[in-house]
Amino acid sequence: MDAETTLTHFAIITYLVDPEALRPHVHERFDLDCIASPDGRLKALISVVPFFDQDFRFAACPWPRASFAQTNYRAYVTDRVTGEHVAWFFGTVLSNWRVAIPRFCWSLPWHRADIQFSTDYDVAVNRYRKYQMTSRSAWAPAELSLEDTGCVPQRLSGFSDLESGRVLLTHPMRGYFHRRDGRLGNYAIWHDRLALTEGRVTKARFPLLDRLGLVPEGDVSAIHSVLMMPRTDVVIYLPPTLA
Repeated sequence: MDAETTLTHFAIITYLVDPEALRPHVHERFDLDCIASPDGRLKALISVVPFFDQDFRFAACPWPRASFAQTNYRAYVTDRVTGEHVAWFFGTVLSNWRVAIPRFCWSLPWHRADIQFSTDYDVAVNRYRKYQMTSRSAWAPAELSLEDTGCVPQRLSGFSDLESGRVLLTHPMRGYFHRRDGRLGNYAIWHDRLALTEGRVTKARFPLLDRLGLVPEGDVSAIHSVLMMPRTDVVIYLPPTLA
């Protein structure tokens, strides 16, 4: 049942948040991954990750294929059982009727949305000239506008070196979540090293983060970093399991 897909218009918008505010939303099995903010205070990390799934297909049966937009809302944590850095998912929105499959067959916290991308990628200079995303959703509406510097990041604030920051923010290969039935679930993915460039936020409105008490709606002052790239291939190991 493993699936393969190509993610396009992939971005990671990471915020620094109060660990005490985040703690109630994460299962007790996991420790929050924290770094020092520019003012010296310890902060936890959460990210909004929008992208477009292109040619999603099952490995054993590559036809038919599906394409749809998706946005993941996640925090960065360490599994006390395995010691592994993993992602904790608040949930996901998906712009396709197939959201019913993970939602009802596997009890994943996935929700329906109408997600639209408006982008212009200049291959000659390897950067986006335009990147906008809007999401109409009862659970997690959103508005996002990014600028792409086209430059490879040289450092990530709060980390001892660039590589440790890249590994934590871009390479959690296992994710955990509260299933819709209340139990702890998990699934795993694989992708190669990501060729990311640095971006800047010109507009970011995520009402879900406000509702969770983590980031006031529209506030960009707590943004830690923006990383983006035009495409990457991903393998999703299915089905999700109980942890």
